[in-house]
Amino acid sequence: QVQLVESGGGLVQPGGSLRLSCAVSGHIGQTDWMYWVRQGPGTGFEWVAAFYTKTNTTNYGDFVKGRFTISLDKAKNMMYLQMNRLQSEDAAVYHCALTRGPTLVRRTIPLATYSYWGQGTQVTVSP
Repeated sequence: QVQLVESGGGLVQPGGSLRLSCAVSGHIGQTDWMYWVRQGPGTGFEWVAAFYTKTNTTNYGDFVKGRFTISLDKAKNMMYLQMNRLQSEDAAVYHCALTRGPTLVRRTIPLATYSYWGQGTQVTVSP
């Protein structure tokens, strides 16, 4: 069993930066995909960054490519999302999530479809 707890959200100005953290309680497997999933106002869920533990492969949504970086510290059971040059469109509740196995899920699946997910941390982008 896995528990995921996010932290690090807050209020930033456009162009600012935040680093989100996800504390993982439980086993991170050698063939897991880990994700940062966000839900903005009036939108569904979408993962913005994904990390494959077997190969350290990373994938990013088009709107955050080049601005966000996902990383995993396996020794500390911590996952991070470094967010730079934040835009108003990035305002959302950000969740960390995990799926078992080698398949990268579609970007817009419901949060409850993931094997495990956290309750999220809110990111607000405002002047």
